[in-house]
Amino acid sequence: MNNRKPQRKNHTKSKSTSNTSHSKRSHKPAGKSGSHKPEAQRRTHADKAPAKTYIVQEPAELLNFLVEHVTGMGRNSIKSALARGQVSVNGIPRTVHNFPLEQGQTVVLSKEKITPVVPLTGLRILHEDEAIIVIHKDAGLLSVASAQEQEVTAYRQLTAHVRREHPYNRIFVLHRLDRDTSGVMMFAKSEAIQQEMQQAWKEVVYERTYIALVEGQVKKAVGTITSWLKESKTLKMYSSPYPNDGQHAVTHYKLLQANRHFSLLEVRLETGRKNQIRVHMEDIGHPIVGDKKYGSKSKSIGRLGLHARVLSFIHPVTGVLLRFESDIPKTFLNPFRE
Repeated sequence: MNNRKPQRKNHTKSKSTSNTSHSKRSHKPAGKSGSHKPEAQRRTHADKAPAKTYIVQEPAELLNFLVEHVTGMGRNSIKSALARGQVSVNGIPRTVHNFPLEQGQTVVLSKEKITPVVPLTGLRILHEDEAIIVIHKDAGLLSVASAQEQEVTAYRQLTAHVRREHPYNRIFVLHRLDRDTSGVMMFAKSEAIQQEMQQAWKEVVYERTYIALVEGQVKKAVGTITSWLKESKTLKMYSSPYPNDGQHAVTHYKLLQANRHFSLLEVRLETGRKNQIRVHMEDIGHPIVGDKKYGSKSKSIGRLGLHARVLSFIHPVTGVLLRFESDIPKTFLNPFRE
């Protein structure tokens, strides 16, 4: 278990969002995404011509409203802007001249074509700044896909999200959650931040806590599981019977509640190996519910019983300790309500 003291006293805790302090430390600033592009291509948000925003005061048709309120543009120029998709109403591009406007709506006339905002699927953003994005991922969504897979993933959706600000923006993987594991995870917004955080992962990540619903009644209230993990030819991880044979993995757990059939555990990672919790729960004879790959026989909750509840880390730019927490899925608690 990580017993380090955080580098800063500032501590932000959030279930849905987090306010980052402005305290600084000696540190290079977060790198700008797309810095590898030629200078002429490195246009920032500030370089773009500002959009014009108008609030509708009374019902009107879109073209007539623009002709009345937009200065410096003739009727034909405004029609062209509509045809090119440069006008939005409440964030949705509109091209129809007689589109009906209602009081209180926001009309935006942009110098460029407006890209519609695509709703995020299977995730929500908990925190975003110039360096990182922290999200809550639902069970069933891939974190990152291989080059051969074309599924919707957290990575692809967040890439589209940051590119709405600038087409060369990117995100970078810091860690992963299995497809069927829900909870808190984060990405970097520059390669420099990614490399810095990954190289100092044990120092900057203060806490990673999971909730695991496992089969059977765990007798020991607190325990630590240690093994050397290896991967088989079938891509299944397992604990080697030989010391120093594989990647060293340490998992700590605490029993939250139990009955004859199930136990709910709080699990803290000291190391972050592939499928570590799933393998270690099978090792102690209490596989995670719904985890057929690692010995589970139960499908009682219709998903994998593993949830990344807490992620706490030192911000790579501000040096502030941030903490993000997600509620325990209600389905994990259902076996104890009977």
